[in-house]
Amino acid sequence: MYRGAPFQVALQDDSRMLLSLDAEDVRPDASVYSVRVSGEPHTHTLLFTRAADGQTLPHPLQFNASYHGLCYSISLMLGNDSSVSRAVRTVPVLTKPLPLDSVEMSDYSLAPETGVVFQIRSPDRNIYTRVNISYMEGHQPRYMLYKDFLKGKTVFKHWLSGMCYTNISFQLVSEATVNRSTLVSRSDVTHEPLRHRTVPNPPLNVSLKIIHLSGRGASGSDVLKASHNASVLRRARDIPAAEEQEEEVNGVEMSITQTPLNNVTVYSSTAEPNSTELLWAEPTGSFAHTEEEEEEEEEFVNALVPEYEDSNEPGSAMDVTFEPSVTPKPLPPFLLELRWSPPRPPAAYDGFNIYIYRDGNSTETATVDENTHEFFTELSEAGTYGVHVTTLSSSGDCEARESSAHTGFTFYLSPAGEWMEQPQERPQAVSVKMLDSSTAAVSWAPSRHRYNGSLISVLSLTCLRPSINQRMENTYCSEENITSDIISSLTPGAQYRVVVYHTNGPLVSPPSEPVIIDIEPTGVRDLVVYPLSPSAVILSWQRPYNVAFRKYILQTFFFNSATQTSQWSTYYEIAATASVIASVRVTDLLPAWFYNFRVTMVTWGDPPLSCCDASTVSFVTAPEAPHISSVDYAHGTLFVRWTYGDLFTDLSHSRMLHWQLTAEGKKGARRRYSIDVTRNMMKASLTLPPGDIYNLTVSACTETSRNTSAPHIIKLEPAPPKSLYALNATDTAVTLLWTEEGVVDFFQIVCRPLRVNRESKKVREPLLTATHVVTVSGLQPSTSYNCTVISSSYSSISDPAYITVSTTVREMNPSVAAISALAVLSVLLIVLLVLFLLVLRKKHMELSRECGAETFVNFASFERDGKLPYNWRRSLFAFLTLLPSCLWTDYLLAFYINPWSKTALKKRKLTSPVQLSDFDAYIKDMSKDSAYKFSLQFEELKSVGLDLSHEAADLPVNRPKNRYTNILPYDFSRVKLISLHNDEGSDYINANFIPGYNSPNEFIATQGPLPETRNDFWKMVLQQKSHIIVMLTQCNERRRVKCDHYWPFTEEPVAYGEITVEMLSETDSPEWTIRNFRLGYADETQDVLHFNYTSWPDHGVPTVNAIESILHFVQIVRQQVNRTKGPIVVHCSAGVGRTGTFIALDRLMQHIQEHEYVDVLGLVSDMRSHRLSMVQTEEQYVFIHQCVLLMWKKKKQQTHTSDVIYENVSKS
Repeated sequence: MYRGAPFQVALQDDSRMLLSLDAEDVRPDASVYSVRVSGEPHTHTLLFTRAADGQTLPHPLQFNASYHGLCYSISLMLGNDSSVSRAVRTVPVLTKPLPLDSVEMSDYSLAPETGVVFQIRSPDRNIYTRVNISYMEGHQPRYMLYKDFLKGKTVFKHWLSGMCYTNISFQLVSEATVNRSTLVSRSDVTHEPLRHRTVPNPPLNVSLKIIHLSGRGASGSDVLKASHNASVLRRARDIPAAEEQEEEVNGVEMSITQTPLNNVTVYSSTAEPNSTELLWAEPTGSFAHTEEEEEEEEEFVNALVPEYEDSNEPGSAMDVTFEPSVTPKPLPPFLLELRWSPPRPPAAYDGFNIYIYRDGNSTETATVDENTHEFFTELSEAGTYGVHVTTLSSSGDCEARESSAHTGFTFYLSPAGEWMEQPQERPQAVSVKMLDSSTAAVSWAPSRHRYNGSLISVLSLTCLRPSINQRMENTYCSEENITSDIISSLTPGAQYRVVVYHTNGPLVSPPSEPVIIDIEPTGVRDLVVYPLSPSAVILSWQRPYNVAFRKYILQTFFFNSATQTSQWSTYYEIAATASVIASVRVTDLLPAWFYNFRVTMVTWGDPPLSCCDASTVSFVTAPEAPHISSVDYAHGTLFVRWTYGDLFTDLSHSRMLHWQLTAEGKKGARRRYSIDVTRNMMKASLTLPPGDIYNLTVSACTETSRNTSAPHIIKLEPAPPKSLYALNATDTAVTLLWTEEGVVDFFQIVCRPLRVNRESKKVREPLLTATHVVTVSGLQPSTSYNCTVISSSYSSISDPAYITVSTTVREMNPSVAAISALAVLSVLLIVLLVLFLLVLRKKHMELSRECGAETFVNFASFERDGKLPYNWRRSLFAFLTLLPSCLWTDYLLAFYINPWSKTALKKRKLTSPVQLSDFDAYIKDMSKDSAYKFSLQFEELKSVGLDLSHEAADLPVNRPKNRYTNILPYDFSRVKLISLHNDEGSDYINANFIPGYNSPNEFIATQGPLPETRNDFWKMVLQQKSHIIVMLTQCNERRRVKCDHYWPFTEEPVAYGEITVEMLSETDSPEWTIRNFRLGYADETQDVLHFNYTSWPDHGVPTVNAIESILHFVQIVRQQVNRTKGPIVVHCSAGVGRTGTFIALDRLMQHIQEHEYVDVLGLVSDMRSHRLSMVQTEEQYVFIHQCVLLMWKKKKQQTHTSDVIYENVSKS
């Protein structure tokens, strides 16, 4: 009963609470009485109901507690209709815990002699703080409040070994502290009392003696009379003739003592705390030894003699007598003596059990009381013996128990009387070294004992791994015991466990720590890639015949343009099968992309091993087929556009080299016309002979494959004949001659008189011919005709070619006619000759650029002293009609050129300044007669720099560093490398300083790096502090290597000699690419911008439409140069043609902004005086003038002065 003075709470056993009010609790100012119960997760409120008369106390309330053993707070609340209820009294109530549902008890495995494990289970919502454990220890009651129960489980380690504990019960106790007072509640005990006996402690100092009895009937006194000088042999370990020796065997001190006791020789071995003594007593003269007997004794591992045993010693019942015998028995009897000490106190026990086993079978079991500490028995049969002594505890009401038999003695008695002890030392420091993929060598530390052998157990663990229908070889599951330290016939890829044992006869030591070895698989062979499509290939390979593995892993390595990284990634995993040959289809590849494929074999090991990185193959996928989107033909030129892939196709990192546009004519011996286009251009123009039907294709080309578009058929209309002439006109006939254009099936010739008369009204049939010479006959004398020649091809006709011819007068005087004809013909021939020469000259100038420049023949006059005072030059210009083969002979016209001296040439400065306002007219004048004046100017430039030396470039050590043998740097302006070594040629690179508009060393013109010189190239960039590199070539052009790829392919840093280059970014546009490099040397870094113009042909110039593009490119470079210092490195392939053109445009662009005149000839002459052949071709020289004209026009269009020439230039 809980009282709140006078509020009352009555607690029942089932945790029900009766709440009642007393008269004293009723107050006049209160009309509402309630109870608040707290303690559970949720607070409960109960309301008292007042009687109808208002005078009687409310009836008691009942509250059913949900938790047992929990402390509740019961508060009486008073209030009225106009006020909030308030607590006036509070009563703490501790509910009673419920009894346990079940109790379990078991041995504590780590110490069953003193500990047990208690497992209790209580009802739900039962709360307790401690457990009261009560039990009987023998006849003494014990109690203990225990609180270390975790999830109802605890280890109790407070009992005595071998003791019987009864009446074990558990009572739950719940405690609560309220207002410095403690409430305690205990559960009932309803479970059955338990009983338990702890395991007794084992006996101590167990020792074993084995006495070899030489005679059955010998008494104890006979033992004392045994001969002292008996022949004793210990074969395994020879005993020196010392009085006392000691050697440590397997961690046990073994003493061998030779002591004379009444004519008995004793050898004993003792071990603590358990010891073994093997004794062999042999009386003098009891055996007649023969040589055969001595040989038998030589084979003993341990040959021992008996120790004297006092027959009067308490507990000894030994009575041994020796009788001489001529023939020794197969196994003389042995006497086994066991001795021990009582277990470690405190302990309860009442006896000891002795167990003797032979060859695994029990041969003798004995029990002695607690006061007996020795035991004797006779061993008369050979075998492996095991001897154990345990402590027995059986008193009381508990079941009897004995101590564990983990320790004991094991020895072997052979039929010949040999005794061998079991090795106790484990092999230490075991290691396994693989000799090859199928052979291993095992080694371990030397033993302290000289055991007579070893045993190696090799178990394959591969078959123990989970495998679902993947077992390929039964040999994977193998276990083998060998005595050799070499393990052979191992399976590559398998996992093995190696354990080593010491052996002593048939006895085996405890095992060593196991060594797990994983053998690396030998890897796949014959990895081959078979292409299927631009996005799919088949990989095939062959596995070794003898290998254990879990699966294949196929990995791919490629550049991911989305992440801008290259790394190995797993594409597919294939479970191992029994098939020797495996293949897999790889899809979703990028067309024209470089891939590395690798197949590794993964083992079942933990962790698994894989092999091999060498099983790798590289492959470039085929490109997709382009699609021809449009074809236009105008003025003899075919314009073709095509598309490739989709809008998201990126070619910047692909292995696409170029496009090839091919047109194959149906006639004309099926001639093929083709042109290669860089991969950034998807359009091309091709000059085709008219009149034929062409099969057009566009091929996407990589270094290993190509893919061709669907053919596009186009028919070109025939062209009219060119150069139509009339020859050999007579009074009735005339001969027509013309030049055939393109492919023609036949020509149709029609001649009609200019004036119609009676004779001319006759309709003349068209004349058809397949040649380009025809004689039209049947004409009227002294009549003018309008003749038309039409080309016909594939049923299509061309526009007509017209010519007016006149026939001669009939019947003239032969002499007069001859004279007249001669005069007319002479005039005509002169006119035709002049026209013909002009046509041929124009034709020559147009085709000279395609088939080569003019032939110049130098004539020199030498004096006897060998000097060269004059250099006579003769320039012979050949005006020829060029055939497609470009091999021809024609009329030669020579012009005399004044000679000059070499000395005068050195001092001569070439210059030709022109006002920009007159530049348009100047170009027109220079372009007349097939740009003849441009040719003369360019001829003058060829003489610049002939007197300058290039001795460094001619050194034998430097010759391999030159890409072209005829492009060598001048000595006075060459760039010299700084080298720590003074070796000849260590400072050489094929590069020259070139003056710019702002400084005399503003540019460095150099050749495209070779693989042997790219380290020197980066050294030059770093030493000269160059932050801008302009590259005007591609690495490969027209299937020829023009420049080495001297920068990294990916963003991974690459070392070029002592300099590290890292590509930070790469931005592509249709005609150029901009890269950002970071150079590192020691602690120094330098950022370099790399501008690569990719649409400039070698020995040529960009197309007319690309002039604005190249000027835009020059302007972008100049904007970046203004922000940096150091010379601008410019190179193409040779470093003279495109390089010189770029530098000239940069200088002129700045010059035009501040001046009203230009001197292109003087500028190129100045550059050539610093590097050979700058602006290499006449075509490049003319292109510079065209660019200047455009720059001048742009300048005139600007409304205000600006450093920017083009309105659409943006900062890069």
